Amino acid sequence: MTRYTAPTQDIQYLLHDVLDVANDPTPGYAELEPDFTSAVLEEAGKIAGEVLHPLNAVGDQEGCVLENGVVRPPKGFKEAFDQVREGGWTALDLPEQYGGQNMPYLLGTAVGEMFSGANQAFTMYQGLTHGAASAILVHGTDQQKDTYLPKMFSCDWTGTMNLTEPHCGTDLGLMRSKAVPQDDGSYAISGQKIFISAGEHDMAENIIHLVLAKIPGGPEGIKGVSLFIVPKFLVKEDGSLGDRNGVKCSKIEEKMGIHGNSTCVMDYDGAKGWLLGEEHKGMRAMFTMMNEARIGVGMQGLAQAEVAYQNALDYARDRLQGRSVTGVENPDGPADPLIVHPDIRRNLLDQKSFIEGARAFLLWGAQMIDRAERGKDEAAHGMVSLLTPVIKGFLTDEGYDMTVQAQQVYGGHGYIEETGMSQFTRDARIAMIYEGANGVQALDLVGRKLAQDGGKHVMAFFDMVKGFIKEAGTEGAMAEFTEPLKSASKDLQSAGMFFMQNGMKNPNAALAGSYDFMHLFGHVCLGLMWGRMAEASLKALAEGRGDADFHETKLATARFYMTRRLPATKLHLARIESGADPVMALDADRF
Repeated sequence: MTRYTAPTQDIQYLLHDVLDVANDPTPGYAELEPDFTSAVLEEAGKIAGEVLHPLNAVGDQEGCVLENGVVRPPKGFKEAFDQVREGGWTALDLPEQYGGQNMPYLLGTAVGEMFSGANQAFTMYQGLTHGAASAILVHGTDQQKDTYLPKMFSCDWTGTMNLTEPHCGTDLGLMRSKAVPQDDGSYAISGQKIFISAGEHDMAENIIHLVLAKIPGGPEGIKGVSLFIVPKFLVKEDGSLGDRNGVKCSKIEEKMGIHGNSTCVMDYDGAKGWLLGEEHKGMRAMFTMMNEARIGVGMQGLAQAEVAYQNALDYARDRLQGRSVTGVENPDGPADPLIVHPDIRRNLLDQKSFIEGARAFLLWGAQMIDRAERGKDEAAHGMVSLLTPVIKGFLTDEGYDMTVQAQQVYGGHGYIEETGMSQFTRDARIAMIYEGANGVQALDLVGRKLAQDGGKHVMAFFDMVKGFIKEAGTEGAMAEFTEPLKSASKDLQSAGMFFMQNGMKNPNAALAGSYDFMHLFGHVCLGLMWGRMAEASLKALAEGRGDADFHETKLATARFYMTRRLPATKLHLARIESGADPVMALDADRF
């Protein structure tokens, strides 16, 4: 039986010592006093640990069952869903106008990490609904908002996103789903969509599908794609539910992980739908949901790494194996605990240094989203656009690797299902794939985001890092943190220069290094956050504030990241500068 304890102390530290949210002028942040955020996080943490995590293994073992067109989720899911819904957790950061609590996205992200770490498959039901509601909020008509949002905010109705078809995933211009205009202003939607998370279940009264399809006679390819609202049950003018729409789940996908979430094949047979946004501008509307989802998926990578680490740490402290090479440390027992061995300690510090740096990076990204959306800060909007593929790609790649390392601490027991460790690895694996596989994130970063607005946003990032290093100083106590960051930032700039010099004349050379560039960028982002954490903890120790052991541990972990993990930038840079020759050397038919 695994356990999950919400990392509330670490989140509080990041919110108040590192991100200084109470002094952030962004609208809504004045409420984020320590007592308030502590109360919210502690309550959410109880639900995560006591309600959601005990169902994690249940969901994995039972999965979902399709019966007569209805998907039955695992035992206990519906009762837990009702409890989360009744507590108002599903609309924590959504507008009050439609029943939300209007708290900052930052706080919603912190709560989301805890819920996802406790039970990823369960949390996806409300997470997908949040994204669908956000798309309607931005692109919907007033009537659409009034009709759908109150019920979606409360999760009385849930939501989905329908993109992928059997023959096309990333290249959505190839889709075959059709939307035929009707005399009443609606559209008849026909086609098949696959991999639809939370596509069918009985935990909500209605399911609001957002479906990409092509209107006949429109432009070819991606320019001809539109987005439609297609409810499971039609909604009458008075808001009550009417007839069943022409949409059904024909199959539940058999997956490697996230068994507790109903990943469905959805068949649309003349289903009645309504245009969301403009004709042939469906991707613009869908990306409102997808960009939010990509941040959320990055969060999932972190969350699975966190829960896996917690259990690996417990095991390393309890499992007796061998003796310390420097002398017996458990003289009353037949052997010493695993945690005395250098490789186990290195393994655990790899996990710990990634998790805490990734959490800081994620919450900083959420803070920038609030500045962009609530504060109408264009610079923050550009920075978020630049960093979204890094958050999604880097955090999920590394998060998955950390779950594998957590398994390794268990030795053979990590491979046995009864310990629960394999579930974390299996559940984390999907995050590298959906909402745009990580290779696509790397291509987006290099091919689009670096040059966006004339490179203004990546230059702003470099200036931010330089500004931090200058302010923090390269001498004294901060030198051991700023010097490695300075070196890594230079590696990132060199990689960026390589792409500028080679991108046009030899695009293969640039794209061959895109994945390494995404990881190089991710390491610099975590290095920046560890620098900021080191600065905050040194200040707290100097002022005699807080738990001295907590801050000393933060500094020790920062040193590990800066000396053991951040130098990976040099390896990534060397791979990038090797160009396309080793990658493109073989003819396609020789693979």
